[in-house]
Amino acid sequence: MSVFLRPNLARVLWVVPFMAAFAVALTVLIRDWVGMDPVIEGNVLLTVAWIAGSIGGLIGIGSFDYWFPWMIGSPTKPEDHAQHGAKSYGDYFKFNTDHKVIGIQYVVTTFVFFLLGGICAMAFRAELARPGEQMMNDDQFNGLISQHATLMIFTFLVPVFAGIGNFVIPLMLGAPDMAFPRLNALSFWLLPIAGVTLLSAFFFGNFRAGWTAYPTLADLEYSPQFGQTLFSLGVQLAGASSIATAVNFLATIFTMRAPGMTLFRMPLLVWANLTTSALVVAATPFIAGAQFLALFDRAMGTHFFHGENGDSLVYQHIFWFYSHPAVYIMVLPGFGIISEVIATNARKPIFGYRALAFSTVGIAVLGFSVWAHHMFVAGMESWLRVPMMISTMLIAIPTGIKIFSWLGTMWQGMIRMTVPMMFATGFIWTFVIGGLSGVMLASIPFDIHVANTYFVVAHFHYVLFGGSILTVFAGVYFWYPKVTGRMYDERLGRWHFWVTFVALNFTFFPMHWVGLEGMPRRVHDYADQFSTTNMIVSLSSFVLGAATLIFIYNVIHSARHGERAGANPWSSLTLEWALSSPPPVFNFPAQPRVVGGPYRYGEPGARHAVIPEPEPARVEETAGA
Repeated sequence: MSVFLRPNLARVLWVVPFMAAFAVALTVLIRDWVGMDPVIEGNVLLTVAWIAGSIGGLIGIGSFDYWFPWMIGSPTKPEDHAQHGAKSYGDYFKFNTDHKVIGIQYVVTTFVFFLLGGICAMAFRAELARPGEQMMNDDQFNGLISQHATLMIFTFLVPVFAGIGNFVIPLMLGAPDMAFPRLNALSFWLLPIAGVTLLSAFFFGNFRAGWTAYPTLADLEYSPQFGQTLFSLGVQLAGASSIATAVNFLATIFTMRAPGMTLFRMPLLVWANLTTSALVVAATPFIAGAQFLALFDRAMGTHFFHGENGDSLVYQHIFWFYSHPAVYIMVLPGFGIISEVIATNARKPIFGYRALAFSTVGIAVLGFSVWAHHMFVAGMESWLRVPMMISTMLIAIPTGIKIFSWLGTMWQGMIRMTVPMMFATGFIWTFVIGGLSGVMLASIPFDIHVANTYFVVAHFHYVLFGGSILTVFAGVYFWYPKVTGRMYDERLGRWHFWVTFVALNFTFFPMHWVGLEGMPRRVHDYADQFSTTNMIVSLSSFVLGAATLIFIYNVIHSARHGERAGANPWSSLTLEWALSSPPPVFNFPAQPRVVGGPYRYGEPGARHAVIPEPEPARVEETAGA
């Protein structure tokens, strides 16, 4: 079969333009048939072409090759596992059903978008290093800020945890794979399409209404460029990826646990992913719906949020009803990673295992009752402010339980200060700072004072960079030996931590001060009184970017030249460390049996699970000679 007919990137090259052209031609014919004027409407046709091209990309890579015969009633092909496992680097650029391959695809892809989002940040921090207009105007500045935030949230922070979970969760559960392997692969391939859609806005007039895309900043009058439409399409594609992944995690965790693994024998990372997946399934449809309605306003002339009959405040309620739970979608899996890292490196059982598990669920439940604290100055009903202030403050309680449980686990432990443990302890420091400023912002009078200032930027980045991203680094270093079979360079890892930790605090902590003094966010110029602080922040942000290059070099170089890792270099008890590094293609040679909790460190002879020896294949004797 020709390379252009097989499912791969070569087939994508012709299926995408074919699908786009077909959809455009069909749309023109329909518009002419029903008498719409004008027949050729550029914004409408571009929107249709992009949607059809995105579907074509999924078809080209092979997302539906197995399902197409079933859809049309033909016999399905027998499963030959040809799309399972990776024998070469080229297999990572194909439709692959192995959860370990998909996990690596996710993490690598999300870090590409992380680097691109970081480049956007350093570009606008260069503009902010000095007052006055240096290298870009207000529209260009807002476009870079919007791209930075959107890429970091929708194509890095949310999906990177899906990548780590994809690799680790089935192994922790003793499962051979995720519950729906093809849906798993489809959910991954939606992500690069979403990222390319967002980045393509640079060529169509970049979107500039921020990652929130509030009306009226995102309507056709203020943002007529097609890039704003691409924002809505990109967010919907990323949201579809998240929902498909979350459904898969829920099905896998509930139905594929090894015998003996009760809910309270699950590792805390599994608890975190279970709760996060429930959040994704419950909350993400809201932002998808909001973006669909916003897209209808732009492409079809409706008035859900724009125009005389639209209500822009309704959009904010819908948006934040998703987006505040989304903060916990970006944080809770990191909490699970930190629990694994601290318990393993402190050589102690988790202090308050059930409290940590229940607090995770508590954060998820309370997360749906705090959305309107983002809208204290938006003109919403005044009676809603006080209940939202109280619920926002209450959510600090389950978060505080986690902090004290981690500190209790470390107390009098035999701590090994490995690189993952350094990032875990650094996370506790920075996340506490972000949590304290979050309680301050929950207070109505204080929030009104600092609304739309750099104090909010400082809080947000202490939670998501000092919180989420430090946990990502901890997780990557922790499971790096399992993924690659080699150890990372310890010296470079320590350099990466210290440069990141110091630069992080010099970048974001001064923003609290200038915010309290009244420096507004999302503007490319500012008063001279803030010039020294902004120069410090900008220089520190460049150092922070350089620290990431240390990390990238370490993981790439060590994958080929690092010291060979054994099956369990950390002497951890969870199931993934009972396998070779990297694990076999089909994971376990026989069904594991869980016999105890996952954190029984310090107990002589303690075991979390037993993997029986596989039974030898039986050869039946045939009668006669």
